[in-house]
Amino acid sequence: MATTEKPGEPEYRTTSTPAPAGVDFFNLDAILRFLLFSASLVAVVVIVTSNQTELVLFQGRPVPQPAKWRYSPAFVYFVVAFSVSGLYSIITTLASLSLIQRPHLKTKFLLHFLFWDALILGIIASAVGAGSGVAYVGYKGNSHVHWNKICSVYDKFCKHVAGSLAVGLFGTIVVVLLIFLSAFTLHSRVPK
Repeated sequence: MATTEKPGEPEYRTTSTPAPAGVDFFNLDAILRFLLFSASLVAVVVIVTSNQTELVLFQGRPVPQPAKWRYSPAFVYFVVAFSVSGLYSIITTLASLSLIQRPHLKTKFLLHFLFWDALILGIIASAVGAGSGVAYVGYKGNSHVHWNKICSVYDKFCKHVAGSLAVGLFGTIVVVLLIFLSAFTLHSRVPK
């Protein structure tokens, strides 16, 4: 059976209208990525400078006992994770700044930013969680396994660790904002 519709009718016409431009938040994206770099750098520097040595009684004699971040695998993971996050933020900040001049590549890069930001969020959020768990045991102790508090003795060390974890938590919030920003910008570019 033959159809009565002709190829010139509206159903068969193709439109050459481009996809909508959507909102453009690449200036805010670059600022947030710079904030992520700053938070990563501060978190690493503060925890790396947290070493402290105190005299502790051992069998009735005072013995110098150091507290260093490298003695805890959770703090080592924290330093490595935020070092990776800092390097990632430098690369993506430069990419975001270059995309301000090249608007034709923005949509493709937004999708890549979204995937990589989610990966970095998982890495640094787990590092903050691991470090916070160890810091909590150092602050409160655990009477069930006879682990004593150490923050009453190593006050400078504990303050540095707490400050570093707080800045690290701020960094994870920045990455969540970056993910929301990329998702919203991508959503606004989808034709309705």
